[in-house]
Amino acid sequence: MNEITYHRQVDYMLPDLTLPTEEQKPICKYGLLHRTYIKQYKRSLYASLLTTGKLNGYLSDVDTQAKETIDC
Repeated sequence: MNEITYHRQVDYMLPDLTLPTEEQKPICKYGLLHRTYIKQYKRSLYASLLTTGKLNGYLSDVDTQAKETIDC
């Protein structure tokens, strides 16, 4: 079971929250463009991918697929 730890900030007890670590994959032009798009227009998808630690892998896959489509 996950135990939540807290730290004191003035008069408040705040939880020590961290994002899950993910493998860093290269993201180029099309991945960055897609990140901007989902950050502005698909906020729930962006937040979900970010908090689960899958954003970098998702953007890398989008970038790879875009490059493959352009090369054909």
